[in-house]
Amino acid sequence: MTVAVKFAGAAVSTTRFTTNVSRAAARAVASSGVVAVPKGEAANSGKPSGITAASSQTSFTTMTAPYVQQRFMSGFAAGPGTSKVPSFADYTKERSNDSSRAFTYFMLGASGAVLTTAAQSTVHGFLTNLSASADVLAMATTEMDLSTIPVGKTVTIKWRGKPVFVKHRTQEEIDDANGVNLKSLPDPQDDASRVQMPEWMVVVGICTHLGCVPTTDSGDYGGWYCPCHGSHYDVSGRIRKGPAPLNMEIPEYVIEGDKLTIG
Repeated sequence: MTVAVKFAGAAVSTTRFTTNVSRAAARAVASSGVVAVPKGEAANSGKPSGITAASSQTSFTTMTAPYVQQRFMSGFAAGPGTSKVPSFADYTKERSNDSSRAFTYFMLGASGAVLTTAAQSTVHGFLTNLSASADVLAMATTEMDLSTIPVGKTVTIKWRGKPVFVKHRTQEEIDDANGVNLKSLPDPQDDASRVQMPEWMVVVGICTHLGCVPTTDSGDYGGWYCPCHGSHYDVSGRIRKGPAPLNMEIPEYVIEGDKLTIG
């Protein structure tokens, strides 16, 4: 009967028993860190004999074995203090750095151009929808021939969906408007700041109380009167009596000769 136990350092790599050696004898051999072979085999191989371990059935001749470090299949260093970087050459494309960089720049430039065009188109469409339509632009300005309005008369025209009163005032009406004590007015404003030419009075024909349309050449002051709640305006469009808090609005207009352009 024979037994063979091989060790690499203190770690057992292979254990093979072909005899009924006691476990206590095997542990003693393993703890000594030596290789045990049968006594007869040691003598035949010509190797020197060492410590002899025996059991009740078999005697052994032991001798020390060289320490062999275990090697790993990894091709790079691992652990603290290592500096070797693993190679990813098998996973990279086979082209030069210059061509790869040029492709990257091309893709970035193309993407930027596409995004810029899309943003420009979106903003242009948004602003186009916000702009006034053709019919609204047509109503943005209104023109009128002032030579058709007699002195002392008032004409109502439409501008941006609102009525506009154009009054050709007499000299007496101009003097009355300039002779008003401003301290007595609910919304103090002199006549000269409300007209471009003294004989022409242009106001938006909407009452500043609740948005009603006053009647022309009426009221206690000869200007406009709102019958809804009793607001009285003078020939300058200023509130003189009633619940209206403000004077009538003056639109933007230009007078060139006999041509009036509102808006």
